[in-house]
Amino acid sequence: MTKGSLDELELLLEFIESIKNAGCPILVEGKRDIAALKKFNINNVHQLTSSLEGEARSIAKSWKEVIILTDLDKKGRLLYIKLLRIFQRLGVRVNNKPRELLFRTKLRQVEGLYRRVIRLQKI
Repeated sequence: MTKGSLDELELLLEFIESIKNAGCPILVEGKRDIAALKKFNINNVHQLTSSLEGEARSIAKSWKEVIILTDLDKKGRLLYIKLLRIFQRLGVRVNNKPRELLFRTKLRQVEGLYRRVIRLQKI
């Protein structure tokens, strides 16, 4: 295994542990994102709906912290900014550590997490 591959695998495993142990809702864009996270026994994952404001208000009633795991493409970044602003306005802390870890890898879509980890483990 190359140094770069080992570093990326370690970052991805750290990412997985950070969201597994976060103890707060994890917001993702789609069903495939949920499926990828469930393969690592990560629960409390919520798929975003078209009503971002309503969903954020619902979460804010029960939680003081949230993780936003939108994809790292243009659409995902715009969604992230919108959600960040809404949660800040509602007084909910956005835990950015997992997202920052993801940015340090080659992975750009949450749905590819499982395949990427398996591929790196085989190298």
